[in-house]
Amino acid sequence: MLLQAAGITAAYGDSQALFGVDLSLAKGEVVALIGANGAGKSTLLKTITGLLPLTAGTLQFDGQSLARIDAADIVKLGIAMVPEGRRLFSSLSVEENLLMGAISARKGSWDLSRVFNLFPILQEKLHMPATSLSGGQQQMVAIGRALMSNPRLLLCDELSLGLAPVVIREIYAALPSILEDGMSLLIVEQDMQLAMQMSSRVICLQEGKVSLEGRSGELTREQISKAYFGV
Repeated sequence: MLLQAAGITAAYGDSQALFGVDLSLAKGEVVALIGANGAGKSTLLKTITGLLPLTAGTLQFDGQSLARIDAADIVKLGIAMVPEGRRLFSSLSVEENLLMGAISARKGSWDLSRVFNLFPILQEKLHMPATSLSGGQQQMVAIGRALMSNPRLLLCDELSLGLAPVVIREIYAALPSILEDGMSLLIVEQDMQLAMQMSSRVICLQEGKVSLEGRSGELTREQISKAYFGV
């Protein structure tokens, strides 16, 4: 297993958001994380990346504890995140945003050239302010920035949020090329059909707890609906 979480809890101040979550992710595996708004999906990703402290439980990446490692060093270990809302640097160009991802980079094959092969439009927009691009193109910049760190595990938080269907298809069509070197992917997705198609396993969170886990091709709509909504 590349990532293992056992009984992890996390909180925002006095407000607990995760309650004893267990999660595992194998090398080269794609796992979809689903659940309603406020279920704890983004909180879980923030905990894995060190942006939110772990308050209980164990969290290991390739056998190494992440409990007392800060976010910058977690990137160096090989975990990168595409955050919800993209979070691009508005004062920087497309190129500069991408290069920011390489500051704590591991050695690997992802560089500007490979990102441009994945998303050719970004090379055409290279010197433009990143936040002046369309929503889909900004999402490509956010993905490219994460890849520039040469991660072993890529966390994607709501890739399809606010994007047109044709743009969503284009972005999801790029994922197999990203994964071809054996990278693992944990993806938060509201669109359950997309989540099922892309992943080998699905984990559903409800009110900060795992309510369902199973193989994507084996779970029924009824099981997912009950785990998702609690009815």
